[in-house]
Amino acid sequence: MRLQNIEINPSTMRMEIDIMEQKGSFVIVVCDGKAKLTELPVHGETKIVTHQGKVKRVKFDEGEDF
Repeated sequence: MRLQNIEINPSTMRMEIDIMEQKGSFVIVVCDGKAKLTELPVHGETKIVTHQGKVKRVKFDEGEDF
């Protein structure tokens, strides 16, 4: 699974992320009090699909050009 859960402190509703630990480009998706982090591919397209204001899926398209 590419998406990694990010711990959110329930008492303060805050999250801490050390951006220096992350490699390359990454994205954080937040929905319904849940946060997830994933690395972005070097080449390709990443789509965040929503439905009725909620994130349903994250699609990765790393196809090759000929």
